[in-house]
Amino acid sequence: MTPPTTPSWKLPAALAAALGAGAVLGWLAGGHVATGVALVAMAEVVLLLTRIRHQAQAMMTAPTAASPLQHDRFMTRSRRIASSLRDLRNAAGQLPDAVVLLDRQQQIRWFNHAAENLLGLRRPGDRGASLQQRLAGSELARWLRDGAREQLTDATAPGRADSQLNVSLLPFGDQEQLLLAHDISHLNRLEQVRRDFVANVSHELRTPLTVIHGYLELLDPEDVPELAPVLGEMRTQSKRMGQIVEDLLTLSRLETQHEVIDERVPMAALLATVRKEAEALSQGRHRVSLESTAEADLLGSPKDLHSALSNLASNAVRYTPAGGSITIRWQREPEGAVYSVSDTGFGIPASHLARLTERFYRVSSSRSRESGGTGLGLSIVKHVLNLHQAQLKIESAPGVGSTFSCHFGAARLLTPGSGDET
Repeated sequence: MTPPTTPSWKLPAALAAALGAGAVLGWLAGGHVATGVALVAMAEVVLLLTRIRHQAQAMMTAPTAASPLQHDRFMTRSRRIASSLRDLRNAAGQLPDAVVLLDRQQQIRWFNHAAENLLGLRRPGDRGASLQQRLAGSELARWLRDGAREQLTDATAPGRADSQLNVSLLPFGDQEQLLLAHDISHLNRLEQVRRDFVANVSHELRTPLTVIHGYLELLDPEDVPELAPVLGEMRTQSKRMGQIVEDLLTLSRLETQHEVIDERVPMAALLATVRKEAEALSQGRHRVSLESTAEADLLGSPKDLHSALSNLASNAVRYTPAGGSITIRWQREPEGAVYSVSDTGFGIPASHLARLTERFYRVSSSRSRESGGTGLGLSIVKHVLNLHQAQLKIESAPGVGSTFSCHFGAARLLTPGSGDET
């Protein structure tokens, strides 16, 4: 008695459903639908090849037991699987992202058409070649040589010098690897257009705002008492708009800057200045304390570091109710030193923490307007720290308060009063 066979429609339906699931997972993982489809397609290729091999082995080990009907069914199923395999390879070949299948020695087994355009690979000569050797001299080859443990971002495409790639290396099959390269050139161009637009608009707004603010200062509320509240509000909003423009210009400069001119930054003097600025903003409504035990100066841009560290202290003052306390710390840690600002303010829900450094992102819009914030401070802090190879970490809980920490590596530390690193 022959075992029941799977209906002919079930296999294609299962493959199609798996591709759909891959698309959904790719979209949920960050909008990478093509990447999700590619991964599922490659997995299905391996599954179909394995199935064909096992069925072929079964037919060869028991040739006398296979009836003509079983043989016909096997051949029909093999042709159907081979057809599905060709469809999957054709689909993967048309993906916009570069897909390269590597063996355990990182030799090229297969690649799609996008890999030819973006990575410069060529058929049939590059099949079986080492990917590192094929891309020798490129940023991608150095990344592979170093282990490719993290995603490579904004790498120049070896096949197209005017394109940038995000590249990932994923484990696949039996100690094999799948290299995926996504072209982000269009996104980078759109981001550059946005930056240019913001910078140009900010420059154009600066002059008229200066004129308006100047004329408002000339108007004395005592001369027109009935307009005193209106003039006061106009002055406040004019000053706030001017601060937004200045912060936008600062942010535009930081976004286009790739390095800083390193100078010694005396931390004792900078911390004292930050504390005085926080006390002036508080006007006696908070207890502001300073704890400095690191005994180290920083190597970097004095102006940018002052802007970043002062931003964190002023934010703590703005978002802490009267009677609360703010503590500024400069301490050592095993990997370097950390500057932190802790407050007893309103606190921030965990769902907002990941987006705090986005420009104009606000946990509470009404509270931000009342405090006079521009919504750009933490974006400036993030970019300043990136230029100094430092990291911003945020700890907060509603009703408890927040701690914003800037972690600097040992390479940025200097012994006070000398030119030597600590």
